[in-house]
Amino acid sequence: MTAAAPTQPEAKRWRDLRKRFLSALVLGPTALLCVWLGSDPFTLLMAACVGVLAWEWVHLCGMRTRALPGAAVPVTVFVAGALAVVERPGWSWTVLLIGFLLAWGGARYARWRSGVPRQPALLLALGVLYIGVAGLCLIELRHDNAAGRANVLFLLTAVWASDIGAYMAGRILGGPLLWPSVSPNKTWSGSAGGLLLAMLCGMGMAAAMAPGSLARAAALAAILAVATQAGDLLESAIKRHFKVKDTSSLIPGHGGLLDRLDGLLAAAPAAALLAAAVGYGVPLWQ
Repeated sequence: MTAAAPTQPEAKRWRDLRKRFLSALVLGPTALLCVWLGSDPFTLLMAACVGVLAWEWVHLCGMRTRALPGAAVPVTVFVAGALAVVERPGWSWTVLLIGFLLAWGGARYARWRSGVPRQPALLLALGVLYIGVAGLCLIELRHDNAAGRANVLFLLTAVWASDIGAYMAGRILGGPLLWPSVSPNKTWSGSAGGLLLAMLCGMGMAAAMAPGSLARAAALAAILAVATQAGDLLESAIKRHFKVKDTSSLIPGHGGLLDRLDGLLAAAPAAALLAAAVGYGVPLWQ
């Protein structure tokens, strides 16, 4: 006898799984290869990602990256990132702050001149911080020659495991929604599944990369998973504000790069703070 066809609700529940898998099959190995090869390939990958993220953010705000004030977002983030690469962290953070203020002021001036009261001046400027802070944190993490590779791989493992665990547990178990006014699909069961898988994968990655405390690795992975889920909810709130389903249609099954990297944008600063706490050249879980 042939197996019964899945019911319509069940088919709808998993309809984006194939696209998600194919996209991850391309993006995941590319990111891992760049992290593994060294800080220079990783920096090039970061530059490409920042360019796309800035383009998506500026277009969400209804502006263009080819002209001011929209151009202030990619220019500021690129300059700050370049200063971080040449080990001028103080200057890079200063440029980021100045760029935020200039983008805000420039957008307000452009709004005044154009007479368009709903042009989102502050939201445009916040894109400098939203993208730039995470970018600088990732650069700082990977440019730690002694522990950068291990720490970034641990971060990516926790973020991806949280995403996968939340997706699978949420689809299988369902249940009460986590925050229905922000996201109609995220459930408490999915959040718990993401947290559990991140902790398990974090322990596995820690054991494979360097000796250390597995309990500490699990705790750190849990912190990064919570940050990842917070970033996912923030991105949902942003899209709800702009009344869009996806930030762009760049990646099949995932929407835009902002849709794909929302968790990483929030988890990267958390990982950078944890790395600063343990000290330069030390894996996070040691």
